[in-house]
Amino acid sequence: MLFPVSPSRKKKINPNWKAHWIGTAAGPDTAANTWLAYRKQISITHIPARAIAKIAADSKYWLYINGKMVVFEGGLKRGPNPNDTYYDAVNIAPYLKTGQNTIAVLLWYFGKQGFSHKSSGEAGLLFDCQSKDLSILSDKTWKCTQLKAYQTAGDPKPNYRLPESNIMYDARLETGDWQSPAYNGKAMGNADEKGKAGSSPWNKLVLRPIPLWKDYGLKEYVNLKTSSSATADTLIGQLPYNAQITPYLEVEASAGNKIIICTDNYLFNNGGEPNLRAEYITKAGKQQYESLGWLNGQKVYYIIPKGIKVIKLCYRETGYDTRIAGNFTSSDPFFNKLWQKSQRTLYITMRDGYMDCPDRERAQWTGDATNESGEAFYALSPSSHALAKKWLHELIGWQRPDSSLFAPMPAGNWNVELPDQVAASVGFYGLYNYYLHTGDKQTLAELYPGAKRYLDSWKINNNGTIVFRKVGWTWGDWGDNRDLLVLFNSWYYLAIKGMHQSAIALGKTDDAAKYEALMQTFKAAYNKQFWNGTAYRDPAYKDKTDDRAQALAVVAGLADADKYPAILKIFQTEEHASPYMEKYVFEAMFKMGDVDEALARHKKRFGPMVNNPNFTTLFEGWGIGKEGFGGGTVNHAWSGGGLTVLSQYLCGIAPANAGYKIIYIMPRPGSVRSASAQIASVAGTVSSAFANTPGTFTLTANVPAGSKGIVGIPNKGYKKIWLNGYLVWQRGNYLNIANAFTDGGDTHIKFKVEGGKWDFKAVR
Repeated sequence: MLFPVSPSRKKKINPNWKAHWIGTAAGPDTAANTWLAYRKQISITHIPARAIAKIAADSKYWLYINGKMVVFEGGLKRGPNPNDTYYDAVNIAPYLKTGQNTIAVLLWYFGKQGFSHKSSGEAGLLFDCQSKDLSILSDKTWKCTQLKAYQTAGDPKPNYRLPESNIMYDARLETGDWQSPAYNGKAMGNADEKGKAGSSPWNKLVLRPIPLWKDYGLKEYVNLKTSSSATADTLIGQLPYNAQITPYLEVEASAGNKIIICTDNYLFNNGGEPNLRAEYITKAGKQQYESLGWLNGQKVYYIIPKGIKVIKLCYRETGYDTRIAGNFTSSDPFFNKLWQKSQRTLYITMRDGYMDCPDRERAQWTGDATNESGEAFYALSPSSHALAKKWLHELIGWQRPDSSLFAPMPAGNWNVELPDQVAASVGFYGLYNYYLHTGDKQTLAELYPGAKRYLDSWKINNNGTIVFRKVGWTWGDWGDNRDLLVLFNSWYYLAIKGMHQSAIALGKTDDAAKYEALMQTFKAAYNKQFWNGTAYRDPAYKDKTDDRAQALAVVAGLADADKYPAILKIFQTEEHASPYMEKYVFEAMFKMGDVDEALARHKKRFGPMVNNPNFTTLFEGWGIGKEGFGGGTVNHAWSGGGLTVLSQYLCGIAPANAGYKIIYIMPRPGSVRSASAQIASVAGTVSSAFANTPGTFTLTANVPAGSKGIVGIPNKGYKKIWLNGYLVWQRGNYLNIANAFTDGGDTHIKFKVEGGKWDFKAVR
């Protein structure tokens, strides 16, 4: 069990650093894929109730105290901004004892740039634990040595996007049980002091904003199958689902045999580029080994030379520490499976940051993160919110002097702006949506100025729409028939819409008035320039009508209801959106009231991947490999936007104001016979369950104590409505004025309720 510092206590951590960054005296510690062992023995006469160790590392560390694992893969990829480094805070008091104590740290220095990591250029560890009667500080009295057993496997090497290397461990060269209190540390050299906390190249230290990983422990494979050749046996371990795992083995062998370990996502479904594998060189006799660089896949392959006796093969799953707290079920098994696969894909693309995929890149593309964060609010417990907060802080933290933003970040070998993805992130579906679901006004206030600076760099032309922001990668989406000018204008409007709501929340009345005026003039200019009577199109655009462009116009509120019939015809005939943008088509059709058409299109488009029995995750494109986009990974959480739409629209759960103080429960059932959803909001559990027959509609809504609800019955010709057995509405009239809620909308008959369970029944 880990003892990380709880979020409520983080502000009490003593910022007075006394420790030094340390490495090997034999240095320099600059080579890629360097592994270092650190060791310190200290005598303790009194164990404090709480002893917070502040630990920083470039790049990852494993902490042992008195021979026991305390932290499995600590540290976060650099950095919170282009210069600085994260540190962890861990309560180590439960692992200490009176008398002699041994602190041991294994450090993995990536030593490479990547799409998810900014290398400092030098390996280093900082350990600072100060409490009453106890001081454990990294300095030159610590022991440190390079572990020669850790080496780098040969070609093919991971593609340039990954800062991690393929790990080869040669057991013949291992240092011994150096983590053990009984180990003779004299064989290790003294550490070299590299500078105090805050010194270059690691610079300012920023407290880790997300939990330490959840360690599920070593587990047996679901099953093991063997495929043999003349020289080797390949043992294939089936995982229960696509997971982040570290593979483990116990074997008996002679010295010098090479065992190769990889997953199906390395061998077959690699997204078009080499990713990560592991190798192990045996020593003589019985031995065990766990490769600490995490992999992912549905299956794990151990390619084992003939003559080796396999004693045990298993795996350790680790991942972001959150609960799978949301759920969804319906009368349609397809959408149940879609929701579950979306949830699994989301979880496997969360770790140091949101990821596009956990194999080819592990990169925090900010458009992906926008979709993923939206899914997390409906699928996971509130501990997941910290990852969205980290993403948004990093997005603004990497802002350049010219106000531009880019993604992925953190990154050491990428700095190109994707204007559409960045606009999505600072706007309605990004920063404001984070605030709406969390109520975290402090983060909104901290990031608002950077978002405003960025949007101020977009320019308005003489027509009242944007000057096309032709910088970096004007991507738009995977696929063809991208009407980029319409797409960029739509994302800009959504960004302004989010900033307008944010300004209101922060009491910035002048900004709010400016954004409101801009939205009014922009909407008029947008429709004048792009609406041609049957579709939204750039007059200079010559390809097929872009379904994505219509979707963004609807969800942004740029398209009024009189345009919906024409837009529906486009959705019924044009299918150009990637799985990433299909979320917005799905949402737009629900907002238009075309529920059955929305469900039919989503089922048609996602059918092949949802019904594929070989994968528990959703794909990057509509197929795998060459049939997909961008290399075609099989685990891209941007494809899971349907999860959000099913919970938010089909079952109707959404925050009416920040932090779920007021909650909408307004299902849009179409012809779906039944559906239910539950989410773990910051205010407590919210649930919605309906049954839909030709003559009757029943709805059970649960609103957490302390919150209020606005519950809606679809306005579909019902004559009477009962609430908890009491007749409250009849033939267009509310009979209980205390529950009446009228806001001018005509899609639902709405009722105000307090926290609690509410049973509605409507009959025609």
